[in-house]
Amino acid sequence: MTAPVLLGPSPARRAALGRRAQLLAAASVTYNAVEAAVAIAAGAAASSVALVGFGLDSIVEMSSALVILWQFRHPLPQSRERQALRFIAVSFFALAGYVTVESVRTLATGHAADRSYVGMGLAVASLAVMPFLSWAQRRTGRALGSSTVVADSKQTLLCTYLSAVLLAGLVLNATLGWWWADPVVGLVVAALAVKEGREAWRGDACCAAPALSGASVGSAASACTDGCCASKTAASANKETGQR
Repeated sequence: MTAPVLLGPSPARRAALGRRAQLLAAASVTYNAVEAAVAIAAGAAASSVALVGFGLDSIVEMSSALVILWQFRHPLPQSRERQALRFIAVSFFALAGYVTVESVRTLATGHAADRSYVGMGLAVASLAVMPFLSWAQRRTGRALGSSTVVADSKQTLLCTYLSAVLLAGLVLNATLGWWWADPVVGLVVAALAVKEGREAWRGDACCAAPALSGASVGSAASACTDGCCASKTAASANKETGQR
């Protein structure tokens, strides 16, 4: 029985993907820096816990992107894969903890924020930008076989969910007086953040990708070949070969 060969991108392709991952991370840092400043300022002006929390989430997003930059500054970025994944997982847990505390406190106090058109505009802008950025990060991470880049794409996607929650909460509060809508949905987002954090901590971010479902051994191997994913891909490939 011939052992399966795990194929990955060529060194030149890997270098190009690494540079792309860094550019996407830099774009994320830049956008989230602006987003954080605007959200916190608008939240303070409107006494909106949701807006301030959204701004702090943007800071968490920046920390996740900075982890990617830190990892790929190393000549062998895959050697930092596990440590970088742990950093990203912790950022997920921190975000979940903050959103949970603020949501519960808002529900307990019955605090209703003033309407904020700046906040609504910021949420709309994030809904336009973040899905595209998350898609580009996820595609790059899967091609590179990097769990950390894929995990960062999930962090960005979570920001998209938060943007939708923020927009719904601001609109419902401004139009119908439903002040409780934002904190209730915020608790759902916190639960999602815990789930993604657990996956990142275990190193499932890349190998849990749909590319591994029903794919051939070769395509599965090429989708995920580095770090913690390599052993899982090899085990899956060996199992499939044995069944044949």
